Amino acid sequence: MDARKTTKLSGQTIVNLLHQPMKEKTKIWLGAIAVLDGGYVTPGRTGTGLVAIGIAEETIDNTTGADGAIFAPIRQGTFLFYNSGGTDAITQADVGKDAFIVDDQTVAKTDDTGKRSRAGRIVQIEPTGMVWVQLGIGF
Repeated sequence: MDARKTTKLSGQTIVNLLHQPMKEKTKIWLGAIAVLDGGYVTPGRTGTGLVAIGIAEETIDNTTGADGAIFAPIRQGTFLFYNSGGTDAITQADVGKDAFIVDDQTVAKTDDTGKRSRAGRIVQIEPTGMVWVQLGIGF
């Protein structure tokens, strides 16, 4: 095969940075877990049918806009999040398994009997108990 020029999305490295439309009446904070809800970006939260796509690259406020009025830059990759507590806390034995979204900065070991959406793959546990999770489309 011949070499060819591969165009990068928005001049960024493919797979790392996405620009996705925001859901109406929504604000997402820098570094928050970003999910798609009906195809539009919202902050991570407990709920079903959400698709974790990464973290917000900046704070974006669409509280007065319609669906898709603003696009949010979303970074895919491996990021550090708070660990849920009690019996739902993620441990070293969970590395390589799925983590589930509690809120826009916290992940848990289980889906709480079908109440939570998948965040991504657990990569590492810090001595502090915080959790590295790989998030993004296709992860």
